[in-house]
Amino acid sequence: MKKLLVILALGLFTFLDAHAQTEYKVITSVESIVPNGLGRSRMISANEQKDHQQFTTSQTEEDNTRNKSKRDDIRVKAFDETKLLNFYNLGGIRFQNIAANDALITSKINTMIVEGWELAFVTSAVESDAGKGDGKGIFITRYIFKREK
Repeated sequence: MKKLLVILALGLFTFLDAHAQTEYKVITSVESIVPNGLGRSRMISANEQKDHQQFTTSQTEEDNTRNKSKRDDIRVKAFDETKLLNFYNLGGIRFQNIAANDALITSKINTMIVEGWELAFVTSAVESDAGKGDGKGIFITRYIFKREK
């Protein structure tokens, strides 16, 4: 009898785990590396869902119809925007600003963990100043979280 109960319990847990779904959430930080502190730095988190299939077309040799999705329909209007500090100010690179941004990003990650999210991936990229006269650049990081529904 005990063996039968153990087998039933294992079967139930296997069934429940097979139907578990994972959801993902992306948080993006954009930190300005524009000289003289003229850029804008933010951490962004969307608060609404979008279905990519509504804005996707498949191109083939026979049908290369242009994607006619309206940009206004794609835009997300509900999102959290956390102000971050720029890497530079008038005096040059500002390490205190980097530490402040780290504290805010850490706070967001810790909040997500408390809400049941797990930090799954982090990816970053830089578009930096390309030389004299450019004066543009950003440091972007995407934090990808996941949790079981």
